[in-house]
Amino acid sequence: MINFITRYFTSLWAFITSPFRAMWRVICRVFPPREFTVMDTPRGNVYTFRQSSFWRFTKFCGKVGLVLWAAWSTYVFVYHRPLLQKRTQELEEAKSLHARQMTDLQVYLQKYNDLTRDLNVTDDKILNASDLTDTQKEELMNNRLKTWGELDFLRTRLTEMFTNDEHTAEYTKLSELSTEYELTRAENEMLKKQNAQLVESMQRVATADIQIVDAVSKLATDNIDALRDNIKNISGTIASLGLTQKKLVNSANKFSNPIVGAAFSPIEFDKDMDEKYQKLADDLELWNGLAKLNKILPLGAPVEKMRVTSNFGVRNDPFTGEPKRHRGIDFAGKIGTELMAVAPGRVVSAGERVGYGTTVEIDHGLGFTTLYAHLSQILVSRGDWVRPGTVIGLAGSTGRSTGPHLHYEIRYKGVPFDPAKFVKE
Repeated sequence: MINFITRYFTSLWAFITSPFRAMWRVICRVFPPREFTVMDTPRGNVYTFRQSSFWRFTKFCGKVGLVLWAAWSTYVFVYHRPLLQKRTQELEEAKSLHARQMTDLQVYLQKYNDLTRDLNVTDDKILNASDLTDTQKEELMNNRLKTWGELDFLRTRLTEMFTNDEHTAEYTKLSELSTEYELTRAENEMLKKQNAQLVESMQRVATADIQIVDAVSKLATDNIDALRDNIKNISGTIASLGLTQKKLVNSANKFSNPIVGAAFSPIEFDKDMDEKYQKLADDLELWNGLAKLNKILPLGAPVEKMRVTSNFGVRNDPFTGEPKRHRGIDFAGKIGTELMAVAPGRVVSAGERVGYGTTVEIDHGLGFTTLYAHLSQILVSRGDWVRPGTVIGLAGSTGRSTGPHLHYEIRYKGVPFDPAKFVKE
């Protein structure tokens, strides 16, 4: 060995350090020294920097170490962190189970002490009381047997707690049970008070409901009677046209225009509800229909001072003297007398008409129209909406006329009928 060392190495130290020098030579071949030249352009100076093999190897080791540290950290975060969280959760569950079991144990211990005390009291009564009846002794023995049975059950539960790994706590903490009991009792009391208040409120609402229904029903009935009185005089005329009040009311509820308003939507209640509600809804529907009907029908006189000179029906023609059917009513009036619309409607005709001279015709809806003839001047145009009292023209003597007057017709579906009842309503 000594001959080998002295033959190839100059000293023992050279022999010991030879592996390290060999490694260094490999490092120098892999990481040879480098020189970098940097030129300072503004000043024209040139600087040369040299990086040794040791410096390059050190930087390489630092980069490799950083990469390995990052890889290891990622591995730990991805793989070990869930495991750590799972172990932490299991530990918390174990702590919670242990706490519940300790609470169970305290409850069992308290129960055991109570049962033992009851058992001792029962034994003392049995042994020391000499004046007990047979019934009382039998009752005490039954209580003693019951207490022993409860003690035996308690012993079984305690044995299961300490021997069965899958035992689940039977009780929660006494404090939690007490708190929940108090909260439940307080909530129950609050619900009782709210229920009493609700019952009282419902009674007040029921009373108010009865009063409101009665008041509205009376109001509806009174208004219905008043509205019926308004059109009572024209009942015969309506019947002669083949109409009934009910049919007209239904049509009026469905009718709409910008002046009289929108159609009325009937209200229907469930059959299980009190009949008074449906009766009230029907009364309101009738009330609305009659009110609309009183607006729509052309009731009233078209002139301020009414003086009829010729009625509806057969008369002697003023030009030929022969009997001829007169299709309207003639009102006396000077030229220029203001003629008014008797009901809301839309002007459907305004101009000259054979025999009638200058005329205005107004459509009021539900098939009723009014016609004003022999006018000297028209103050409305075709398509205009008019309200009751709107001056639509001035009286005159145009067309087939013997003198200044207003020829006034009311038509149903284009057919004239006697307007006397409508004018004198």
